[in-house]
Amino acid sequence: MQKNWQLGIIFMILASSSFAIQDGISRYLANEYNVMMVVMIRYWFFAAFVIVLATRKPGGLKTVAKTRQPILQIARGMLLALEVCVIVLAFTLLGLVESHAIFACYPLLVTALSVPILREKVGWRRWLAITVGFIGVLIILQPGVNVFSPFAFLALASALMFALYSLLTRLASKRDTTETSFFWTGVSGAVTMTVLGVWYWEPIETVDYSWILFLCSTAILGHYFLIRCYEASEVSVVQPFAYLQLIFVTIIGVLVFNETLELNIILGVIIVVTAGLFTFYRSNKVTSL
Repeated sequence: MQKNWQLGIIFMILASSSFAIQDGISRYLANEYNVMMVVMIRYWFFAAFVIVLATRKPGGLKTVAKTRQPILQIARGMLLALEVCVIVLAFTLLGLVESHAIFACYPLLVTALSVPILREKVGWRRWLAITVGFIGVLIILQPGVNVFSPFAFLALASALMFALYSLLTRLASKRDTTETSFFWTGVSGAVTMTVLGVWYWEPIETVDYSWILFLCSTAILGHYFLIRCYEASEVSVVQPFAYLQLIFVTIIGVLVFNETLELNIILGVIIVVTAGLFTFYRSNKVTSL
């Protein structure tokens, strides 16, 4: 398939906006119902989506589901499902804006943890960027200046969990295809959330059925756009545009949920995102050498 970077950027923008809307709806529903139940329903639709995709691939479901490393694939799916629970809980307790501002540090954690987990070499420039990025996180958190919210640890934990998930995905990609990893992400996550979430089922208000359907639709659309994005363009071209999700989420948080955008959050996010983009640039440069 011929690469088209303009189309790839458009799909990344669509994916970022879809995921931002998904987070906004998740925040609303998690305020009304148990987080476990909300995430469980979301994963049911996600699992149905990956199964349908698998049946349309050459060889069908049996071929896509076949993996040489089932334990790793199941662990990845479980970890991501738990991470989603943690970040959605952070949305309700900390807010969309601050949660995503802190979560934006996950690419720096990926780079830092790639050394002990993947045995990759990270040069001094990237270590410097990681250090600067975490200074940005401290500016967001303002420990010792304002009353530090313990809920911020939820967003930090979520970033750490997603970084570990990303590294496990890279490990899985050495022996399994992208389609296989995507399939196990959805199915393993759905099983995990069903086991955990079914105990928290509660009656759903009639008006919220439409919001749940909207939530699941944005989740499916987001993943669909992301797949089309990576089919259309190189990762190095489109990945920086993934940070647009932070902007979209901030708009939703401020306009819909009346959250405040403090100066320290703006400054901290600029530092964290700049550091993240630099580490991404250096990673691509080192890989291409």
